[in-house]
Amino acid sequence: MEEHFASIISAVGEDLNREGLIDTPKRAAKAFKFLNNGYDKTLEEVLNGAIFSADTEDMVIVKDIELYSLCEHHLLPFIGKCHVGYLPQGKVLGLSKVARIIDMYARRLQIQEKLTKQIADAIELSIGARGVAVVIEAKHLCMMMRGVEKQNSVMTTSVMTGIFRKEISTRSEFLNLINR
Repeated sequence: MEEHFASIISAVGEDLNREGLIDTPKRAAKAFKFLNNGYDKTLEEVLNGAIFSADTEDMVIVKDIELYSLCEHHLLPFIGKCHVGYLPQGKVLGLSKVARIIDMYARRLQIQEKLTKQIADAIELSIGARGVAVVIEAKHLCMMMRGVEKQNSVMTTSVMTGIFRKEISTRSEFLNLINR
């Protein structure tokens, strides 16, 4: 990967022997590997057994979880927050596991729409929830730094499964609670 970053830096007209760039290919390769470390993880590893029996059937919401990802089209970051809600059916997730699921999928090359669905599907699969709701709001540097250069644009995506999709009142309750 270092060699490829060296080629890219040279291709834009820079001198790899310039003081500030001497170790840049190595640092860039290390950073890129870190930014995409979601490929090195599985859902089972991330959950690490933190699924607990619970007799509650009431909505569980974790909101404003920051996320950082790279868009698969331009390899530029998108940065935002994720809100997750689910209706348990005998099992709940350890609180930190919601954030870890988000991080695992966010640290892969993709589009925001796919990321939103991956998170919802993983939570639904993990605990057999009666429904899962995921909303992501993010700013995309591919829209801000290049192309149309719109600094204040925010993309919002949502995935609703189970009762969140079927029952407007459940969906509305979730949306009202995350917008407080």
